[in-house]
Amino acid sequence: MANAREIQARMNSIRDTMKITNAMYLVSSTKLRKARKSLQDTEPYFTTLEDMIGRIVTHMPEIENRYFDDSSEWNQSEKRQAYIVITADKGLAGAYNHNVLKMAQQLLENNKNWQLFVVGEVGRQYFTSRGIPIEENFLYTAQNPSLHRARSITGVVMEKYMNHEVDEIYVIFTRMKNSLVAEACKARLLPLNKADYEGRGGTDGSEPVFHPSVEAALDNIVPDFVTGYVYGALVESFCSEQNARMMAMDSANENAKEMIHTLSTDYNRVRQGAITQEITEVIGGAKALKKKKGSGKGGQN
Repeated sequence: MANAREIQARMNSIRDTMKITNAMYLVSSTKLRKARKSLQDTEPYFTTLEDMIGRIVTHMPEIENRYFDDSSEWNQSEKRQAYIVITADKGLAGAYNHNVLKMAQQLLENNKNWQLFVVGEVGRQYFTSRGIPIEENFLYTAQNPSLHRARSITGVVMEKYMNHEVDEIYVIFTRMKNSLVAEACKARLLPLNKADYEGRGGTDGSEPVFHPSVEAALDNIVPDFVTGYVYGALVESFCSEQNARMMAMDSANENAKEMIHTLSTDYNRVRQGAITQEITEVIGGAKALKKKKGSGKGGQN
């Protein structure tokens, strides 16, 4: 067993680590609340855009447009797919990064024709280390989700979609179901599925009129809607990351407390043993001194 000084030094080291984990917990908590508020502030606008798409589909079900799925008869393996994978810039967040990367890896293995777009340094390092080509890496986005960065991502992938370089666009991110559960998920951004929008946007009996045309309206609505979805995915992932980090830091704090309790018990045991040994040595020395004095008197007689 280590001596008392070594145990005390280890306890002090754990307490110093707890200061860091507590600080990380508080920082993640603040970032989580701020990101949630940003998402809530912008959700009504993008919900309105989604309802507008629903009105178009409801009143003009026969419409054919490049933004809607017209390739249902294609073989899935023939489709050229773009994957936007959202990870974090750093670890210490439990299984947050692992779950997203595992899903992305499986999708890449099951499809032959794809392009990869990565958000987050962890994702970049993961795919680069495995020799998986990345079409574009969006730096400084995972830790600072904003509409500007969402538009940058959307602009790049939408250009490839409009130029017929890809047939489908997917985003792989982490959705925060509640404060305890988050799950990796995949969502298709383009093309849109008409069935998902039928009946949305209300039916007040009036026929909507679009100027100069419904196609021009879609050209303005759909890119903004896709931007909103990407922004929502960035914020959801960011919130999930912060929540996972909070849980990881909380678990680390609890483990640290248990270690300090165990070390305190060991410290007290070692300290008590040292005190007992000192008392024993004092008593032994006193007995030896008394015996020596007794021997000296007997010799004089």
